[in-house]
Amino acid sequence: MSEGPFINGKKNTKKGYRFLLSLNEEQKIAKSKIIESDVSVILGKAGSGKTLLACQIALQMLLEKHVNKIVITRPTISQEDIGFLPGNLADKMGPWVAPIYSNMYQLLRRERVDKMIHDDQIEIVPVSYMRGRTFTNSAIIVDECQNLEHNQTLMILQRIGINSRMMFCGDTDQIDLKRTHDTGLDFLSRMDVNRLEVIKLMENHRHPILEDIMTAYSESRHNSSF
Repeated sequence: MSEGPFINGKKNTKKGYRFLLSLNEEQKIAKSKIIESDVSVILGKAGSGKTLLACQIALQMLLEKHVNKIVITRPTISQEDIGFLPGNLADKMGPWVAPIYSNMYQLLRRERVDKMIHDDQIEIVPVSYMRGRTFTNSAIIVDECQNLEHNQTLMILQRIGINSRMMFCGDTDQIDLKRTHDTGLDFLSRMDVNRLEVIKLMENHRHPILEDIMTAYSESRHNSSF
């Protein structure tokens, strides 16, 4: 993609909208790098605001008509085949995408986000339903990407179409796979590809104790088998 949705990195000033929550300085710096990339990997511990950042960028791209749609996907781990669950696809994926919707509701009024969902401007696509699709003119959010296998990660990357951006959000301390090393996230982080940016957020935006808890947990994982 020769020119991204933000032409020459500049934002459209005729917005006609206002986000309810502003980004902090760390997130603003990260955003400036993401909008210059076609694919970005946003790393950070729980509470670092990685999904919020991806949602803000995706919503801005949609509201300013740089893309036609936001596509949301994430692995479900326990049952990637969700066909047994009741309801339509949105109902089946509801529990898994609720955190993303929660972030969007922090940024825009609920009724505006709900209208985007109703108008299919925001589409939920389970990982197992992505094969064979091509997403053009889309902002694609891949949440909880630390729980993707290599083959799933490559398959998702192959879905990106013309004038689209793909944002992976993940945390190496929250891997639910049986194999916690050499995952799809590791595969992504090692890639040396032009216009693929790996960004790490360090600040914690939840309760101050969370940073101490996550540090202790990370140290325990490295020093024991649990």
